[in-house]
Parts: sequence; C-alpha cells; structure tokens
Amino acid sequence: MRTKIKELLGVQDHSTLIGKTFTVKGWIKTVRNQKNFIFVELNDGSTFPNFQVIVEPTVKDFDKLAVHMTTGASMSATGTVIESPGQNQAVEMHATEATVLGYSDPEVYPLQKKRHSFEFLRTIAHLRPRTNTFGAVARVRNALAFATHRFFQERGFLYVNTPIITGSDCEGAGEMFQVTTLDMNNPPKTDKGVVDTTKDFFAKPTYLTVSGQLAGETYACGLSDVYTFGPTFRAENSNTSRHLAEFWMIEPEMAFADLNDNMECAESYIKYVLKDVLTTCKDDMNFFNQFIEPGCIERLQKVIDVPFERVSYTYAIRVLQKSGKTFQFPVEWGLDLQSEHERYLAEEFFGKPVILTDYPRKIKSFYMRDNEDGKTVAAMDVIVPKIGEIIGGSQREERFDLIERKLQEFGLAKEAYWWYLELRKYGSVPHSGFGCGFERLVQFVTGLDNIRDVIPFPRYPGNAEF
Repeated sequence: MRTKIKELLGVQDHSTLIGKTFTVKGWIKTVRNQKNFIFVELNDGSTFPNFQVIVEPTVKDFDKLAVHMTTGASMSATGTVIESPGQNQAVEMHATEATVLGYSDPEVYPLQKKRHSFEFLRTIAHLRPRTNTFGAVARVRNALAFATHRFFQERGFLYVNTPIITGSDCEGAGEMFQVTTLDMNNPPKTDKGVVDTTKDFFAKPTYLTVSGQLAGETYACGLSDVYTFGPTFRAENSNTSRHLAEFWMIEPEMAFADLNDNMECAESYIKYVLKDVLTTCKDDMNFFNQFIEPGCIERLQKVIDVPFERVSYTYAIRVLQKSGKTFQFPVEWGLDLQSEHERYLAEEFFGKPVILTDYPRKIKSFYMRDNEDGKTVAAMDVIVPKIGEIIGGSQREERFDLIERKLQEFGLAKEAYWWYLELRKYGSVPHSGFGCGFERLVQFVTGLDNIRDVIPFPRYPGNAEF
C-alpha cells in the first residue's frame, strides 16, 4: 500500500514513524550516486518538500537501478523510516526494495537543474506541474477551491451548476465565443442570404457563458442563498498579464440581501480563504514568500487582520484627482477606473483593501439596481493591493418596470430575457451577488505576476495548446 509523502513529512511527532516500513512512489527530483549509496530526492506532488530515499547495494538489481535512477524518472521504494542526520528533513527512508517505474533520459529531459523562465515553462505545460513553483500553485489553487466551498456551505448556501452554453449575454458586451455545429465552409442560408441559425443544433445562436450570474439568480429567487463555481469565457483579444479567454468564477447570489449584505459576504469570503491557505499550505506559501514575492505572507495577513475600507466611487474619483499622480488613463467622473487607479487606492492612499460602491449607471451592467439619485447604481468592486479589482458585484434590480426599461436602454431584446423578467413579476425580492475571478485570487495569494501561470492550461489569443 502506497503512503503519500505528505503523510510522512506532515506527522507532528516523527518518532512514531521510526522503524516502521512504508512504500512511497513518486518522481525523482535529484539523485546523487555515491557508488555505495544512491541518495534520491523523491516527490509525489502531495507536499512541497522532497523525501530522501537511500538505496544501498544490498537492494536487488542495484547496478541496473543506478543506471536508470535519473532526474524525471518515476520510482517506487519500500523501506524503513529512520531519523535523518541531515538538517533539511526530520526523517528519511532506507530502501529494502526499489523499482524504476518509468525511465527518463536525463540528456533530453526538459526540466534541468536550473531555473527556467515562466515563458519557457508555458511551452511545456504538461511537465510544469513537476516544478517547485507549479506544484505549489496547484496545491494553493486546490486549497482555495476547497475553502471556497467550505465557506459557502458553512453559511448555508446551496451549490448549483449553471449552464456553460447559453443564449443570453450577461454582460451585454457581445465578446462571446459562439457555439455551433453548422458547417462553416457551407452554412445554410436564409432567403436574405444570412446564416440560418434555426438549422443549428440549438435552433438559435448560442455561446459559451461569460457568467453564471443570471441563472444563479433564478435559484436564489427560490432557494435564497446559492453559489456557482465554474468556467467562464471571454472572447476579448487581450494579451495582458491579467486576462484569460477561459477562467473560473465564484458567483454567490443571495435573496433578501442588499448591498451592505453583499459587501459583508465578499469581505468575509476573502478573509476566510486567505486564513485557510496560510494554515493549510505553509510550505508552499513559505516558498512564494522566499522566491516569488518576498513579504507576500505579511501582505495577506494584513488583509485578514484589517477591516476593508468602504468608499463611494465619487469619493475615489476625488482622491485620484487630488493625488498629484500622473496616470496613464484619465480620471474623470463617469469613466471606469483602470488597474493603475485601483492599485493607487489600495496600495498607496488607503494601504489596504477597498470596497468601492455606487458607480455611474452608464458604465455598469443592466441588471444593477438604480440608486435614488438616478445617476448611480448599487454596485461594488473589491480592490486589493497588487491585483486591483478582485471581486465585482451589485444589488440586482428587482423592480419589473425598471429592469424592463434598462434592457431597452442597453439594446437587449426582451424576448431573450423573458424568464429573467418573470422573476420580477412573481414574488420579486431584493437580492445581491458578486463574482470573484478565481485566477486573480490565486495570483493575489501566490504573488505571481502573470495570470497565465496560475491556471493549468492557459487559454489566450493565439493559444489553445494542450
């Protein structure tokens, strides 16, 4: 029976392991052949530290093993755990049996004993999970996902699965990937010479979803508190370090909740998952703190410890205009804030996370609730140091006449949103929700600069490899 390395190295009292026999399996990170001994650093991905296995000449087929135990090879080892005389580990294994499961030619193995650039590692995304950085990213990502589910489950939310394929555009942006089974070389045409979408699989234009929000609202308006956590897609031709064409979103929806309830949930969520990852991924976070972004643990701890600042968009505009800073993008009431503006507010002016509220209605989506001033909507963005916006949300417009009018203002066909309108006709209630970009959250935690390095297989313009 295989024992994961995490189970051995994670034991609080290592004396309980001494003298016992275990079997470990993994990939060789480094190997030192000392003729009479072979020192193998083994890792199975379950934890950051490697596990040292010592193979002696008494092990069967020692000479053959010595040839094939190379960096990148996979192996199985059975032996006795002993106290390690070295400083870097508490215990190690003296193998009584060892087998190379999969050979690896050290001359051509792409992951050599040197630091590789992240750009290069994206070209071998199938192998980069074996590196220290991407193994740590995967474990942190896993911990954040598990903590996400636990946070909402502990609050009584129901997890719902919203459609990946949709006939409606949540954002009204139109930058969506179309889904079709039509022959692109010879599509059916109508009498007017345009593509006849009634002959398509769904008999109408359909797309990959940009958000699960609208579908989530239908469940919130019957089950109170729900959340969805799934992939979303944007066909934006953007090649920045902050954008992906395929990414994951955490989207809770709460019935009988106003903007204040929404802000409380968002702040509590961020604090909860950060506290969890600092507890459960200590080795990985120490690695990021030492090699990726010195001080990132302190930065995250401050987010946990201090209350978020809550200010209006209007106030933030005044702060930016009086800052004396020269920004690349203009600062003017009615214009959306850019990353440089958001980071100035969170990093320099307030020095902590900020929740901006009450944005101009003309720059926000149709579903956001109009404020009494007629100029702004009950929107909120959570802005954090290093990243900028990490959460966007709002109180939803629950009044039938207003949502109907806003669909018209935004040029959206009522027929496509008939079911969304009916939510406002039959037992409408105040409700709120937000979306958190999961990859931006992972970026924020790990300190990595490029969003393409916090998702296993990044999708961006010109790239759909692996």
